[in-house]
Amino acid sequence: MRGGGPGASTAIFGPRTRSWEKHFTIVRWDMRGSLKTFGRSDADGQGEMTFGRIYADAIEVTDHIRTRLRVDKVVLLGHSFGSAFGLRLAREFPERYAAYIGTDQNIHDAGRDDSVHQALLARLRTTGKRKELAAVEALDPDERRWTARERAMQAKLLATSDPLTLDTMKRVVMGSMWFSPQHSLRELGLFVKGMTFSEQITLGTSGFDDWPDGTDFEIPFFVFQGEKDVLTSPALARRFFDDVQDAPECWGVQGEAGAPGCL
Repeated sequence: MRGGGPGASTAIFGPRTRSWEKHFTIVRWDMRGSLKTFGRSDADGQGEMTFGRIYADAIEVTDHIRTRLRVDKVVLLGHSFGSAFGLRLAREFPERYAAYIGTDQNIHDAGRDDSVHQALLARLRTTGKRKELAAVEALDPDERRWTARERAMQAKLLATSDPLTLDTMKRVVMGSMWFSPQHSLRELGLFVKGMTFSEQITLGTSGFDDWPDGTDFEIPFFVFQGEKDVLTSPALARRFFDDVQDAPECWGVQGEAGAPGCL
């Protein structure tokens, strides 16, 4: 399983997915720059913090799991920013993965779709947050030119400007740490520090374009996307999903009647 953020550990969600363990052996990985790994050796001990380096880490971790569990393939779940890694891993290494599942699926299109950005501007205008609005309006129209700090600023405002998202993040993150036997509320600060430190990884995705990179997948391809997601565009994820070729497919939208429906 891949984390979000970047730098947001999914290991804290263990109690929430306990029922999955009846059917799967779940492996969660605190990648370099996140929570337990970050806390063990702090910023100076994380090594190279680039998309390419962590992508290579993911391949190594996958092969370690395959060897440890004595299986040829594992199911890959990419969550939030982790789905940017997951999409590429699933496309490049069908021999390693039995299926790909994307949730809060990040789809990159070299900045052509700015619907998430425009929705943020509209919310800030509606709520009268002038200081935040001015900061977002000052960003370069071409998001490929944004710095890592500017990307992180937008991501933070996307979450905090939407009451439902903000409330969910507070309850899910803090609640998960409260109930996780491997974590404590003291680590909440470490969780946030890891995410801040990991902002730099996003620079490696600024020019990504998932369509020319390839829509052919040789393994089953699943996407589960919240219809009210303000962080990752449901419409963009759906467009990419509709263009996926040569795989058994399934699309699920939270709240959609009858979802998921396998195609």
